Amino acid sequence: MFIQTEATPNPATLKFLPGKVVLEEGTMDFRSEGEAAVSPLAEKLFTIDGVDGVFFGFDFVSVTKGDADWQHIKPAILGAIMEHFMSGAAILKQSDTSTPAEEDFDAADAETVATIKELLETRVRPAVAQDGGDITFHGFRDGIVFLQMRGACAGCPSSTATLKHGIENLLRHFLPDVQEVRSV
Repeated sequence: MFIQTEATPNPATLKFLPGKVVLEEGTMDFRSEGEAAVSPLAEKLFTIDGVDGVFFGFDFVSVTKGDADWQHIKPAILGAIMEHFMSGAAILKQSDTSTPAEEDFDAADAETVATIKELLETRVRPAVAQDGGDITFHGFRDGIVFLQMRGACAGCPSSTATLKHGIENLLRHFLPDVQEVRSV
């Protein structure tokens, strides 16, 4: 098994491509060992000194490091990912029964919110996934769109530029009601 790695715009995050489907649907973001308890692979990755975050996408695993150097922890990460996929073990211990986060928006804005979600799904999320991350909709109030940045996007030095100059401009172009985009 050969696992490719790709740099992301966030120097603290690397994207690992095992050449197999990681998550059939959605994404999962683990920011602590406790959160990783639902995934044997995430748990294993958090046992590696220096791993601060794990993110699963459709066909990739993004790992965020703390103070460690990639040259020291990358071989252990590659080994853990390879061992997991070679074993045939499931990514999750059980099916994800968590409920999605509640979205905050006024019912009168439902049409605007539907367009925001469509633009995020078709134009933003695919591009962000290329960089090892994800962005999810959380709300729309008083012209402000609230989004959560996950995976490589969380804590990325260029995330503010992505939000303000990329996503905000895109949404304002299509939706005059949108005045600003903020991260939650």
